[in-house]
This record gives sequence, structure tokens and C-alpha cells, in this order.
Amino acid sequence: QVHLVESGGGLVQAGGSLRLSCAASGRIFDSYATGWFRQAPGKEREFVAALSWSGGNTYYTDSVKGRFAISRDNAKATVYLQMDSLKPEDTAVYYCAAVATLYGGSWLARPERYDYWGQGTQVTVSA
Repeated sequence: QVHLVESGGGLVQAGGSLRLSCAASGRIFDSYATGWFRQAPGKEREFVAALSWSGGNTYYTDSVKGRFAISRDNAKATVYLQMDSLKPEDTAVYYCAAVATLYGGSWLARPERYDYWGQGTQVTVSA
């Protein structure tokens, strides 16, 4: 069983930065891909970023490319989402997720592919 706990959300002004963390139980990185998704009120959960199982490939939705960066620290069993140049439209609850897979690319953009989810952390960007 994999347990994920997000942290790092909060309130920030437009143009500011936040770094989200997702702490994972156990050694999940050997064959687990990890992703970040977000869900705004009244909207469906959407893909934000993903990291392949090897950590060698990253994927982003177009709206965050150049502003967000996903990374991980194997020693700390933690995945990060660095968010810069934040915009009010980035406001949402952010979730991390993990799945045991060797697939990458668009396969990782579908939330139904993931087996494990964190509880979410709120990010609010004021104008």
C-alpha cells in the first residue's frame, strides 16, 4: 500500500511562487510514475504534471509549461511541484498521485490511470 501526503499549499499573490510536496510511504519510486492534478470548484480534475518512473521524463499540461516544474528526491521519497509565476486561474486543490507503470507521455495525463492519491492541498492565487 502506498500512502501519499501533500503539503505546501496556501494563499499567494499573482506572480508569486509555491512549492508543493508529496511525501510517499515506502519505496515507490523504483517502478512508480507520479503525477500532480488539480481540481477547481465546479470543474473536473485536470492533469498538471507527471514524472516517469525513472525520473528521467517530465510531462506538463500546456497552461503550466515554463512555469511549473515536477521533481523528486528519492532519498526523501518526496515528489515536488515548484510553481512560479502563479496566476489566479491556477487556484485549485492540488493532488499528487502514483501508479506502478513504465508508461509515460499522455498515458500519465489520465487521472483514472492512477492507483494512489493524496488528500489534496489548497492553492489560492489572488489577483
